[in-house]
Amino acid sequence: MKRVVLITGAAGGIGSATAKVFANEDWHVVGVDKRQPDDPQKVAHFIRADISEADTPAQIIAEVSAQEGRLDALVNNAAVQICKPLLETTIDEWDLTIASNVRPAFLFVREAFPLLKKSGGAIVNVSSVHAIATSIGLSAYAASKGALLALTRAMALELGRDSIRVNVVLPGAVDTEMLSAGLKRGVMQGDKEEDLIRTLGTRHVMGRVGHPEEIGRAILFLADNEQASFMTGQTLIVDGGATAKLSTE
Repeated sequence: MKRVVLITGAAGGIGSATAKVFANEDWHVVGVDKRQPDDPQKVAHFIRADISEADTPAQIIAEVSAQEGRLDALVNNAAVQICKPLLETTIDEWDLTIASNVRPAFLFVREAFPLLKKSGGAIVNVSSVHAIATSIGLSAYAASKGALLALTRAMALELGRDSIRVNVVLPGAVDTEMLSAGLKRGVMQGDKEEDLIRTLGTRHVMGRVGHPEEIGRAILFLADNEQASFMTGQTLIVDGGATAKLSTE
């Protein structure tokens, strides 16, 4: 039987690209999102759900257990981004960010543990470079991604005894709807979206922003027990060199 991967946020920019990368490598993809993927052919089993609701992860894992009967990799990718100054962020917005970006990773891992233990599976959490170097107006998002980074290390320590690997990917600026929405908060000058993205790209060592498929391939690498068999508790930064450069230069 094909290896089975569960990807949350499968309709978003990185999530949909990751689903395609796994499907092209002959994985059976289970995708979870609040909206239908643009390319559903790459998702063999789509589950429409809101993972910010506390009961949802258990329901999803029960469905995967009943229909697929196995799980070889879990990709905690779904996220929301609140673009507001800290002092203007409401309690509801803060709670939604944590409930969407951090709590589901905990709940999915807790519920999926029996399946992952049986397969000797892998967990890949998708954090962000904002976990280590952030921008004005992204306090809630940065806090949630920093929490996910720390949670990855803790998971790796506790699950290693059961041969479950846990690693985290930190994407930098990637050409997605979330990036476009974030640029509208006014930290860069420009009227057209493509001009803002192009300007942002020039600030990178690679001279461009990333493509969603590039993050998807990094996630696949960490999920594959042959390619990354001796990696756990590690952080893979995929940011075009953005965090390698001093801000003072």
